[in-house]
Amino acid sequence: MDSTMWDQRYASSELIWSAEPNQFVREHFQGEAPGRIVDLGCGEGRNAIWLAEQGWTVTAVDFSSVALEKAEALAKRRGVSLEIQNADLTSWRCDPPAYDAALLCYIHFPLATLATIWRAAFESLLPGGEVLIIGHHSRNLAEGVGGPQAAEVLFSPADVIEVLGAENIVEARDVTRKVESESGSALAIDALVVARRPG
Repeated sequence: MDSTMWDQRYASSELIWSAEPNQFVREHFQGEAPGRIVDLGCGEGRNAIWLAEQGWTVTAVDFSSVALEKAEALAKRRGVSLEIQNADLTSWRCDPPAYDAALLCYIHFPLATLATIWRAAFESLLPGGEVLIIGHHSRNLAEGVGGPQAAEVLFSPADVIEVLGAENIVEARDVTRKVESESGSALAIDALVVARRPG
């Protein structure tokens, strides 16, 4: 998986994903006091733009320049701005820590690579800052619908806990999400974890 492939995919249509934020992002951040947040793997910016509309100062990071251009254009149309970073998540770092929150929404790599990305997101946080990690659950392959069909890039809350440490976990659970298709509605199973940097 490389940026060229994603550039081509993002260039193929106006919006690949919905312009609305992920339901779990909305639930978690609705009503929270805004600060600085980094959206890692922001894609076309649906979550980043919604967060900016809630008053957050948003750094939107992705390795697809096409996706970032679309995110910037959509943000402008909706009257907000994003701080754009064109970067590969596998090597992205923020030193010193600068964010009150971090978001990783449906970022999927083999577990060793994911662990590196999760740690980098956690280490980008200021004391007391939280990272929200949402992704297609390992269970989804057999029990849910959609998402990657390769077990090696899926994960569970337990995988995140092992990497970030149980002492830092605020919330870790399996969640379901309704997916609509031509054949009707079905449930996708996601993993959701919130971890807090000690403060």
